[in-house]
Amino acid sequence: FYDLMDMIKLFFWVVGICTIIAGVVGVSNIMLIIVKERTREIGIRKAIGAQPWSIIWMILHESIFITAFAGFLGLIVSMGLLEIIGPNIEIDYIVNPSVNFNIALATVFVLIAAGTLAGFFPAWRAARIKPIEALREE
Repeated sequence: FYDLMDMIKLFFWVVGICTIIAGVVGVSNIMLIIVKERTREIGIRKAIGAQPWSIIWMILHESIFITAFAGFLGLIVSMGLLEIIGPNIEIDYIVNPSVNFNIALATVFVLIAAGTLAGFFPAWRAARIKPIEALREE
């Protein structure tokens, strides 16, 4: 029985890691699209003297905001659903399902860190945009 439980725990870890990787790819794609749409704005900012770190910080702020908002919204919705549905689950081997709030909160912070990492590459690309090329682009 314990081997089965260990395998189930391992399976959930693998699913969790794959989910975080999928989230990183998703956030990175969103940020690349945002940078592409705002190329002209970034070019203007660079033309009037914006430093590369300010462009990087601007994009990272957006990445962190998107990830934090989605993470905390997911935490609230999932904890609410668990409170509503949890007591009604009537399966012999699942008794009173619960999630440790501290672990859930730590997971959200790991998600935010992953989102920050996901936003770094698009931010770095945005900082390397040459003002002349950005202003030409439509």
